[in-house]
Amino acid sequence: MDQQKILGYFIEEAKEHLETLETGLLELSTVVEDQERLNEMFRAAHSIKGGAAMLGYSSIQKIAHRLEDSFKILRENKIAADQKLESLFLKGYDVLQNLIEKLQGTFGLNPEEADKIVEEAEPFFVELQAYLNQILNEDETSANQDVFAQRKDLLMQMLSLFQEQANQQNRQSLQQLCTHLGQLFPQVENWQTLTQTASKAIANPQHSYATLAPVIIKELKQNSDYIELKQENRIKPSEALKQLASAKLPYILVSLDPNHIAKTLRNVLNNQQLSQLAKALT
Repeated sequence: MDQQKILGYFIEEAKEHLETLETGLLELSTVVEDQERLNEMFRAAHSIKGGAAMLGYSSIQKIAHRLEDSFKILRENKIAADQKLESLFLKGYDVLQNLIEKLQGTFGLNPEEADKIVEEAEPFFVELQAYLNQILNEDETSANQDVFAQRKDLLMQMLSLFQEQANQQNRQSLQQLCTHLGQLFPQVENWQTLTQTASKAIANPQHSYATLAPVIIKELKQNSDYIELKQENRIKPSEALKQLASAKLPYILVSLDPNHIAKTLRNVLNNQQLSQLAKALT
């Protein structure tokens, strides 16, 4: 088969692919919700790129490749297409269509002219890539805000349960909340360890809520803040929390302040026990 026939086949196929791209771009706001149509557009750009590379038309190859890369972003991320995004994609499409039309024309595609077209189109694709990145960053920020709003809500639910009378049912509810908190950041291993440690501490019926709540609420809040600050390496359960998770007997947290010690002991010992303790200390 001679070169002219091969070129003819390429042009005919490229025109079909261009039609697929144009139809999809004109309906981009709905196409972004349809994975199969996004795949079709990606394959159309990919096919034009491959054919142009085989025939040595680097200008067409480059433009098709830029469109292909942008369609890949749409395939791999959930992006809402607005008028600006559609307009930027159509500018890129117009460049590709222009090159193929010139290739089909009487004088063919002049390499110098083609290179000039590609150079002039570069700002379109730079702007398109920048806008896609902007949308992705905004979506990520919004998603993070949603996650941390859930974190706050779960901690408030825990605090509310800690204010109730301790029983098996609400201890199980507290453990479920620990599980939900862990699921907010499934890739952060330290966070998984922390929420599991908190759950183990809650499961011990020997620990009162007055003992558990200050430690667990504080640590879950503080360590989830580290995730928000991208300081995941700072996440770890304190010694107090680890003691609560492993202790088989009631665990009493006291500071070295004598008044605090006395207040804590009065909360957990009756008068007879306090009297015996006083005698033992004298």
